[in-house]
Amino acid sequence: MLIDKGNNGLTKQSSTGTQTHVHEFAESTKLAENGEDRHNHRVAGVTSEVIPIGNGQHVHAILSNTDFLDHHHEIGVTTGPNIQITGTNKHVHVVKGSTTIDDGHNHDFLFTTQIDSPLV
Repeated sequence: MLIDKGNNGLTKQSSTGTQTHVHEFAESTKLAENGEDRHNHRVAGVTSEVIPIGNGQHVHAILSNTDFLDHHHEIGVTTGPNIQITGTNKHVHVVKGSTTIDDGHNHDFLFTTQIDSPLV
């Protein structure tokens, strides 16, 4: 169950008090700028817990910073719905968006989360 926390978004609270799963992610943004300033950034972290969207589907929130190369960018995005891995009870999520603008530019990104519960 989700509890509305007003302007600060939603906070997860399950009916049983147990935590739901999260996903790790580690990727690079697309290249930006031209010439000697052309560069990308790395970003890594862990998603929020499950945000149900109905029909057995869910998404996760991501709020993170890129690495620092005389500047950094922020990433704030909701993943796509869960995509089942055939023949398993595991899944991933597609993550697509753009970073904040800093140093006069932003970076697009497109990646998938790592598989949930990789050792179980």
